[in-house]
Amino acid sequence: MPRHSPFPIVLTGREQRALEDLARKYTSPYFMVVRAKAILLAAQGLRNDQIADRISLPRQIISKWRKRFFEERLDGLENLPRPGRPPVFPPELIMQVKALACELPHQHGLPLSRYSGRDLVREVARRGLVASISGRTLWRWLDEDAIRPWQHRSWIFPRDPDFQAKAERVLGLYQGLWNDQALGADDYIISADEKTSIQARLRLHPTLPPQPQQSMRVEFEYERGGALAYLAAWDVRRAKVFGRCESTTGIEPFDRLVQQVMEQEPYRKAPRVFWIVDNGSSHRGAASVRRLQGDYPNLILVHLPVHASWLNQVEIYFSVIQRMVLTPNDFSSLAQVAERLLAFQHFYEKIAQPFQWKFTRADLCELMQKTSQPTPIALAA
Repeated sequence: MPRHSPFPIVLTGREQRALEDLARKYTSPYFMVVRAKAILLAAQGLRNDQIADRISLPRQIISKWRKRFFEERLDGLENLPRPGRPPVFPPELIMQVKALACELPHQHGLPLSRYSGRDLVREVARRGLVASISGRTLWRWLDEDAIRPWQHRSWIFPRDPDFQAKAERVLGLYQGLWNDQALGADDYIISADEKTSIQARLRLHPTLPPQPQQSMRVEFEYERGGALAYLAAWDVRRAKVFGRCESTTGIEPFDRLVQQVMEQEPYRKAPRVFWIVDNGSSHRGAASVRRLQGDYPNLILVHLPVHASWLNQVEIYFSVIQRMVLTPNDFSSLAQVAERLLAFQHFYEKIAQPFQWKFTRADLCELMQKTSQPTPIALAA
């Protein structure tokens, strides 16, 4: 049993505001941001292990800073003076180097899309900030604030004006709620989508199985054996999957998937069957609601916001398919692709459990508040 900390955190109004400002401020040192977030979560009553999972830090670190804050309050979050030789480089230089790392190279006439560690060392010397500096020292400075200019990730702001309202409906279903009313035991939630352009790659030489001290070997060259679409519907509460292979996507293939599910028990006679879908052309807008709910009065179509496929649980199942069935892609024909996909459904159902969905409506509210800040928030498309 996880034990509760002997250092309960109760914040004053001033401490609450100070920690929230510190956690939100994008110019705050990274180590101070995570410490502030840890204390805010502790004040909400979370255990050290729960906080560690939330902010991806070891539980022992959370315990250390909880104790320091309990004993010394805000001052306890600061680093203690370190013994030893004083630093060779002044703090002003370190700040200048960090500011340089946060700039885009092309803004200064460099033909680079982003800095590498060596590029930064050269640029610091070229600008005369310091005569020489090692890459290890520069990396240590950047690591303090988790600055990685040689990395990048894509991001997109939610552009659906009803993003939060639509997302909250879906997250409510995952929590067993619809219009803030508890779902019945005989209500069902179906998460559905299409996985398009699944190729059959016919390798020019046979794949070699693993051997001692040698991994599986897959021939690089292949011939194209065609492509198909895999349509799947995941029962969120029962961990049951329905799927079919089609030559393409569209209204008719998707309607056949709906028919495959809705014309069998328990869905045919269920009071409500919620279908969570994205905004693909085969099930987009009010027309799809009229079409599907006209055919099945107990079907309730729930559309995700635009660019929110990450809220659709069937995408998790598709990631399982990609790892366990389609990688590496080595098939003798397109028919074999379809055969293996459909066989995997029955194989997977024997071991599957409902996905442990942890992103809640409270997490969504926190995320949406961040989108109003200058720093972009990454949303998986």
